[in-house]
Parts: sequence; C-alpha cells; structure tokens
Amino acid sequence: IQLILRLVKTILILIIFLYLISLFYGTIFGGYGFGRVFEDYKYMIYSMSENPKPQDIIIEKLLPFPNKSKIIDAVDFANPKVRNFALYATSKHFTTSNETGDKRRMIQCFAIFKEIRNHWNYVNDPKGREYIAYASESLQHFSGDCDDHAILMSACIKAIGGTPRIIHTGGHLYPEMLIGNKNDLEYAIYLIKEVLFINESKNQEIHYHIDERGQIWLNLDYTATYPGGKFMSEEILGALTFN
Repeated sequence: IQLILRLVKTILILIIFLYLISLFYGTIFGGYGFGRVFEDYKYMIYSMSENPKPQDIIIEKLLPFPNKSKIIDAVDFANPKVRNFALYATSKHFTTSNETGDKRRMIQCFAIFKEIRNHWNYVNDPKGREYIAYASESLQHFSGDCDDHAILMSACIKAIGGTPRIIHTGGHLYPEMLIGNKNDLEYAIYLIKEVLFINESKNQEIHYHIDERGQIWLNLDYTATYPGGKFMSEEILGALTFN
C-alpha cells in the first residue's frame, strides 16, 4: 500500500507539473493560460454566488407584425456597409478576450451594442408618416426612431452570425438577441456585470425574455446603457425573428 501511495503521489506531481507547463506555454503563445484559468474561476464563483431571477415572459400568441415586409427588407445585413460597420465595432471594443465559438460571438454582439448605443440620436419620423430606414441608411448619421434603431441593431448582429429579433409592443419596437439556455444566460450576466459593462450595470438587473421553446433573448433597446437593460415596455404584441 505504501508503494502504491508513493506511485500515486509521483503521478499526481507529474500531472500537476505538466499542467503548469501547459498553462505557461498557453500564456506565452496566446492559448489557454493562467489568465483564462483565473477568468474561469471568477465565472464559477460568480455563478455560485448569484442565481439570476429570470423574467419568464413566454410568448404564446402574437399579433401580426406591422410593416413586416418593409422591416425584413430594411434589415439588409448582407450590405457591405452594414457588414463593415459590424466588423469595425468588434475590432474597437472588447478585443482582449480569448473566447471562441458562441462565447466570442456573444462578446462581439455586445461590442456592436456598445458602438451603436454610444452614437445613436433619436429623431422622430415625418409627421403623419411611418418612415422605415434601411440599416445601411441609418449608418450615415446614426439617427432615427425606435424601429430604425431596432433594424440597425438586428442587421449588424445578423451580419456577424448572431440571431436577433425585433419585439413589437404597440407603440414601440426594440431589438433582442438570442443568448441560448440558462447556462448561456449566466455567462452573459457574468460578462455584463463583471467584465464588459461593470459601471453601467452596477446594482442593476438583467432583463430578458424566455420564449415558448425555452430560448433566452436579451434586451438591446436604445434606452438601455448595457445589454439587458430595463424594458421600456413590458407588453409584447409581436416578434419578428431573423434566423
């Protein structure tokens, strides 16, 4: 038994040594290193210490979406201007992250939110007329009303592989982005409150919807200073998803 315990001890020391070597290598050459271990540890502690309270507003029966065909056309995510702006936003904000896959795309969508939010100027439509601007058009002055903002945000998120949707409340339109499941939501909350929007989200709640399939959608309205900010209106009359 003593020989077995010594052998196990030797193997454990060797494994720990090799693990430290791999972390050191990852830190130097940009892979999984000590910094990533620290971030994962903080995320784990945050997930254990705070259990988000979901706003389970499940959409069951929706009304016809107003100006649906015009809005779909206006979300011109394949337009080079929209694509180039989305790329610019992702290269301007939150560029130090080493995440990959869905987590990286989530961070890049948050970068787009930040860039649009920092420049958006609310301007009413012409009196007595509903003017729907293409996303590529709104990029010229970053101005317009709520539907113009929702269209631009949706197009930019769609342009980098995200899944947006636009919510209709009667007198207001606003965009949301697909987060995923409860685990994805916990990671999104960690990013918002602990990494990317610390000051803006301090002592604030994260607002989102859970649809009938259990998918979680995060609020990206222009009235919010961080992703998941307070809803301008709780009412939901329609939803237009851009898969």
